Amino acid sequence: MRNLKLLKSLRSCELQCLGSPQCFSVRGDTGSLLLASQYSITEYDPRTGQVVSEASLTADSFLPEDGSGVVVGLQDLAEVESACLATAGGDVILFNLNTCQLECVGSVDSGLTSMSWSPDEELVILTTGQETVIMMTKDFEPITEMGIHQDDFGEGKFITVGWGKKETQFHGSEGKQAAQRKAVEVQPAAVWDDRRPRVTWRGDGQLFAVSAVCPQTGARKVRVWNREGVLQATSEPINGLEQALCWKPSGSLIASTQRHPNKHSVVFMEKNGLLHGDFTLPFSKDQVKVKKLLWNSDSSVLAVWLQDMTAVQLWTVGNYHWYLKQSLDFGRDPQKAPACVCWDPERPLQLHVVTCDWTTIAYDWGWTTERSPGLDATDNANVAVIDGDKILVTTFRQCVVPPPMCSFELQLKSPVNQVTFLCQPQRTNHVIFAFHKFISRPRLDPLGGGGGGGGSDLAPGLVSVLQQEPLALRQLLWLNHDMFVGVSPGLLPTSSTVLILHPSEDSQDTLNVRSAVEVAGEVISMVHCTQTGTVALQLEDGQIKKLLWGQLFTLFFKLSTLTVKGLQAALASDGGQNDETLRRVERGSRIVTVVPQDTRVILQMPRGNLETVHHRALVLAQLRRWLDSLKFRESFECMRKLRINLNLIYDHSPKVFLENIETFITQLDSINHINLFLTELKEEDTTSTMYPRPENSPVRPQTASGKKKVDVVCDALKSTMESMDPNKFCLSILTAHVKKTVPELEIALQKVHELRANPPKSPGAVSAEEALKYLLFLVNVNDLYEHSLGTYDFDLVLMVAEKSQKDPKEYLPFLNMLKSLEPNYQRFTIDKHLKRYRKALFHLSKCGQEHFPEALQLVKQQKLYNEALRLFTADSAQYKALSCAYAEHLVEQQQAEQAGLLLWRCGEITSALQAFATSNSWRNAICVAQQIPLPPDQLALLARDLAGNQKLTEQRRYSEAALLLDQYAKDCEEAILALITGAVWEEALRLIYMHNRQDITETNLKPALLEAVNTQTVFLEAQMTTFTRHKTRLAVVREQKEKARLDMLDEDGPDCADAELYSEASSVMTGSKYSHSNSRISSRSSKNRRKAERKKLSLKEGSPLEDKALMYALGEIITTEVHSLLKTLVLFQFDKHAEKLQQAYDEALHKMEAAIPEVWPDGLQNNQAPVNKYSHFNPCLVWRSGGL
Repeated sequence: MRNLKLLKSLRSCELQCLGSPQCFSVRGDTGSLLLASQYSITEYDPRTGQVVSEASLTADSFLPEDGSGVVVGLQDLAEVESACLATAGGDVILFNLNTCQLECVGSVDSGLTSMSWSPDEELVILTTGQETVIMMTKDFEPITEMGIHQDDFGEGKFITVGWGKKETQFHGSEGKQAAQRKAVEVQPAAVWDDRRPRVTWRGDGQLFAVSAVCPQTGARKVRVWNREGVLQATSEPINGLEQALCWKPSGSLIASTQRHPNKHSVVFMEKNGLLHGDFTLPFSKDQVKVKKLLWNSDSSVLAVWLQDMTAVQLWTVGNYHWYLKQSLDFGRDPQKAPACVCWDPERPLQLHVVTCDWTTIAYDWGWTTERSPGLDATDNANVAVIDGDKILVTTFRQCVVPPPMCSFELQLKSPVNQVTFLCQPQRTNHVIFAFHKFISRPRLDPLGGGGGGGGSDLAPGLVSVLQQEPLALRQLLWLNHDMFVGVSPGLLPTSSTVLILHPSEDSQDTLNVRSAVEVAGEVISMVHCTQTGTVALQLEDGQIKKLLWGQLFTLFFKLSTLTVKGLQAALASDGGQNDETLRRVERGSRIVTVVPQDTRVILQMPRGNLETVHHRALVLAQLRRWLDSLKFRESFECMRKLRINLNLIYDHSPKVFLENIETFITQLDSINHINLFLTELKEEDTTSTMYPRPENSPVRPQTASGKKKVDVVCDALKSTMESMDPNKFCLSILTAHVKKTVPELEIALQKVHELRANPPKSPGAVSAEEALKYLLFLVNVNDLYEHSLGTYDFDLVLMVAEKSQKDPKEYLPFLNMLKSLEPNYQRFTIDKHLKRYRKALFHLSKCGQEHFPEALQLVKQQKLYNEALRLFTADSAQYKALSCAYAEHLVEQQQAEQAGLLLWRCGEITSALQAFATSNSWRNAICVAQQIPLPPDQLALLARDLAGNQKLTEQRRYSEAALLLDQYAKDCEEAILALITGAVWEEALRLIYMHNRQDITETNLKPALLEAVNTQTVFLEAQMTTFTRHKTRLAVVREQKEKARLDMLDEDGPDCADAELYSEASSVMTGSKYSHSNSRISSRSSKNRRKAERKKLSLKEGSPLEDKALMYALGEIITTEVHSLLKTLVLFQFDKHAEKLQQAYDEALHKMEAAIPEVWPDGLQNNQAPVNKYSHFNPCLVWRSGGL
């Protein structure tokens, strides 16, 4: 549904040569024109108006000087920078475009009638006066020569398998008369036919066709040869076939013209010579003569050159219909008539015309869809398609009519060149048409009626223009009722003139130019904004200018949200899963129009058919406008039809929705629609997942409550509907209860039960049976049955069971058994059946002492100890039994100390003592033992057992073990030995002197001191070795990372804006093969976060955080304390050992303190230095005696 719109035209009349143009070619590399006449060949640049090169064809006798010579072919050869031309006298001449020299490369005595080069310029075909075809290479070496007229059909001759005679075969709707029909005799070619052969190549250069007059019949016949000069096919006899011939570059069809008894047609043939489609020219039988057919380079436009009418028509095809898009009428002046016409080889939509008076015109066309520019709902989304003297109008707001059909046609008197709609708000359905020098303007709105149309009420207006060539006025805009804006060629070849047209004061049927503005550049597009009234002009060089009624201002646009590169990237990408701006369509689809204030986008597929899509971006934009305007009904209907998630109604603006819930309910006014909205509710925020908000959209206020979204909406709707009409909205209220995060099925069932007990009397109210049936639709029947059972209401249970598919034999015995039980035990049985064990325990606790064993068993099975203890008093036997059971459970769970406390408080002292002894809680165990009380010997045995036997000593709790052995076991020697083992030197000396056991000093204490010195020395040496190794490795790692950082900066350039972001200890550029992820760590305590961070540290070479791991390890080197050991050594006069140990530690500390600036540079002190004990060394406080 596109039209051909003239973007610009370049007219040049500076060229003046002898004779008249005979042949014409366009140089693809320079854009200059090659023109040949009966006197000379000229290269001309129409943009500058200068002759680039010229050579005389009569000087060297290539053509006679009397002007009777004829040039039959001209071709630009870009590879050799020459032009090849052929004369009727038989000469093939090369014109060197650099030296302007002519060279005859061959001659044919019988003369030449045509010359045609292959598209790849590798072969040339010459037709001679002897009716032969000569094929030559690009170096003019003959390949073959064959006669044009051959009796053989060719290699593609059809094969007949001989299945019966023609008289006995089926002939379809034509009947048997078709078998007796005699072949129609072919009429000779038209009188005006020049009898010259026509040669045309297929686009790939593999085949060429020749149209020539057959000597026997006098009619034209088309033959097809391949690249080797072998005949492939001969066309069937076609009566009235004319001289025009052109092979479609895409290779599918050969175009020619045929004159029928009652019409004139352009016909198409396949490569096998059979006819394949046609279209009728809008003329009578003998009204026009078709001189030539020309396909453009991309096969989208067919130019028909009419000789008598001196016109050129441009035809396009869509959906198997041929449209006449442009008709260039050059008038009746013979000097203005086209002498040569051709398409540009590089620009598919550029048409070159040379008239008989040597005026050159270049028309640049562009595809456009003429649609009404309205933005409001009054615009019918009109699209106008030009088809000769008819305008096919489709109103897409009312209907989608596939082309070539339309809503209605507007018939005019002449072929239309331009069509445009009124740019005035509320009146954008008005349309005008332009053809040649006239503009037709309707006095009434022909589109307003929506159907009939026609062109009976159109008033022609004559436009005064200086130029007389076709389409002197282009880019027509209709601004208001009596103002038009158009563009015409400027005074210079590279300029344009903007014309402002008004009706004449003398006659309303005449338009005069009120003002004209010269523009320095070619205006290729013009658009009018109906909101601001601005007219913007786009120039060929990309400039945008603003027209202010006689003045021009240059506009500068800044793409704030999308650059050209960003647009290209967006078009090249697949887009995100929820990206509303992108939608996949069939390749080659085109946008026809967008219905204003609607969500419909009309697309035309490559085959020509139309499709309507609701683009997500338009749908969401419209929905947001409706929701902002509180148009909930329109939003709901659109979302339901286009499958937009209904959660958007709430998520778009939660606060506004909750404030206008009554409006929402009133507008929907449908129980089914409210229920549908409720059932689609979910916790997901669709504005952040499925339908993200636009970047520039304002932030919507959210609800401040901490409740879940589904619960908030359900509660709000439920309360509003209950206040409005609980009987009318009964089903919706039930849906709100069921849809909550924790479904309130009991409440919903209770409401159904109330309906059954008290049926509503209002008309249209829902009965209990209907409500229950609806509830069964929402909830699984088994779940609903169990929830009804949990209400302990057997009438409700029976009502649900009757509506289900359950067998009465399945549930009636169970219900009868429950009815026979005591109420509390009945509820216990129901709760246990429903696995509601806490409720079951509560009801069972009220059933008396006889049911306590069952309760105890339930507590043990379901581990309900805490709940059970709350149900009984602390002085009851049940409480004691539960406590003992709970203690057994805690012991099994390795929580013996808690079990002991529980047993102690309930009076089970012996069991509590055993529990405390098991858990090493020696203080509680001693307290319980003295409360029993235990005899002294048993108490000593208990203390010895708690201290020894691999308990406290195994846990390195030597001081506590010594206290038990000394005070309760009365064994001072074992207590002193425990303290010596634990290196508690001062406490060991206290006990030695308290119990007067100085012998232990010599036997145990002094040897232990010397052994401790040796141990500390070995430990210190190992730590210093580790420190040196880690420090050396840390320097290597930092050097590698610094090198990697500099390499990255070199790649990004010295002015990289992110250079300062690369930290010295960054792990981005380690090049490690190890990767780390901690995405599961969230919302931890600071201690746990530090622990998780330490887990990521690894000393393995090449790990991502090796540098941080080394710094952490260096901070942990010395954490032991030797102060007490040094004092004890000095006390017993081990001065040398003490001095040696102190000196070793002193040297180690000084070495480490000196390494602090190297390990933790100033830049890392605050950022990456380990915290607490990792960032400094713990000093060792030693005692230094005087004189040592």
